[in-house]
Amino acid sequence: MQAYTQLPDLMPALPELLLAAGALFLLMLGVFGERRITPYVTALAVAVLAVAALPLLLPVEFGIVNETTFDGAFVLDGFARYLKVLTLIGSGFAIAMSVAYARNANFERFEYPVLILLATLGMLMMLSANDMITLYLGLELQSLALYVIAAFNRDSTRSTEAGLKYFVLGAVSSGMLLYGMSLVYGFTGQTGFGPIATALTHEGGASIGLVFGLVFILAGIAFKISAVPFHMWAPDVYEGAPTPVTAFFAAAPKIAAMGMLVRIVFDAFEPVTRDWQQIIVFISIASMALGAFAAIGQRNIKRLMAYSSIGHMGFALVGLAAGSQQGVEGVMIYMTAYLAMTLGAFACILSMRRKEGMVEDISDLAGLSRTNLPMAVLLAVIMFSLAGIPPFVGFFAKFYVFLAAVEAGLYPLAVIGVLTSVVGAYYYLRIIKVMFFDEPAPAFLPMPAELKFTLGLSTAFVLLFIVFAGPVVELAGAAAGTLF
Repeated sequence: MQAYTQLPDLMPALPELLLAAGALFLLMLGVFGERRITPYVTALAVAVLAVAALPLLLPVEFGIVNETTFDGAFVLDGFARYLKVLTLIGSGFAIAMSVAYARNANFERFEYPVLILLATLGMLMMLSANDMITLYLGLELQSLALYVIAAFNRDSTRSTEAGLKYFVLGAVSSGMLLYGMSLVYGFTGQTGFGPIATALTHEGGASIGLVFGLVFILAGIAFKISAVPFHMWAPDVYEGAPTPVTAFFAAAPKIAAMGMLVRIVFDAFEPVTRDWQQIIVFISIASMALGAFAAIGQRNIKRLMAYSSIGHMGFALVGLAAGSQQGVEGVMIYMTAYLAMTLGAFACILSMRRKEGMVEDISDLAGLSRTNLPMAVLLAVIMFSLAGIPPFVGFFAKFYVFLAAVEAGLYPLAVIGVLTSVVGAYYYLRIIKVMFFDEPAPAFLPMPAELKFTLGLSTAFVLLFIVFAGPVVELAGAAAGTLF
């Protein structure tokens, strides 16, 4: 191995290098530019994310170009490209959606977009990690930035509490993950995903110690996607964190963590598929069930979205539990749909503002159809899609993961998924009922332009997915194929 990495060898990591350089530049700009520079830092942060996406989009053949660097510890394949683009989109919209909130809630600080850039850098590293050490570096870079922005509103007790809860529980999950990695290293003598898989193949299966290591690793990652039983942080953090932060938490980090989970089980632990498959089936069923039933009694819309997110991670895990290329393709389609639906829902939640400030109760949406019909109609479309009702994108997302489970012979898992979807539809339909049939509550202030744009774009994707489903499915299939 060469003692140094030549410059051309760093090209697979170009998006990460651009994000790192952009974040450092904007940090300096913010420090020396005083408070008046903050709007420019915010705009430039979105531009940096867009520029970082360009190298990922240039080779359109997602399933063909595979590159590695750092002696194989970092891989750029079709799978990473697809999910990195989704992650960058989620982060970019999260920054853009925070502009009006920041202006109105004394939240306008240049550190916020810089921290999102650094968190996104960690997410991209997670998606390209081909080694335990690379994975942990990316995960911790993301986590440390997220701990800070959860408690970013220092004047709010709820925000500080949310940040503290997330930090304490996140530290526990990181410890579990690291302990699992140390066990796997101890029993295989390897940290690279490929060598670990080779060692497992030669051993003819997993020893008890390796199974323990696998369980701890899956537990640590399950925390990051808020899957049951490691979901306990999500409702409190979603409710307590500033709403733009909640919108960010619900989108990009979930995509990155899900991608990391898919890569580690297929690249490193494919020889012991039966072992991890049982764990994934359990947390999938538990997440779908809790997401469906626990959200029924919620009155705060951010807490409801937290339980909704837990349920949706359970549905996505149905595809992973199938243990097939079709299942991974289903997971990728599901995360694409989830991103669009989540951004649209939070664009509406960020628009729930009156003269006295932000409101978060579902009852505040009462009679919205008579005070703001366009917002009510678009939010209803998003809710129908989240419930999985055809012909919206949420239906097709669930269809692909359930189909993969059926093809793999996991009939009980698919049936449980359908039943929990029916239960979960209740609380989405209740929001629609409140908007269209309850007596009107006081009207909200006009929706800012960036939220109108986000809501319009996400609703268009939700509505029109049936028209352009072919290219998306084909792209996801090609990207999923690079793992096999």
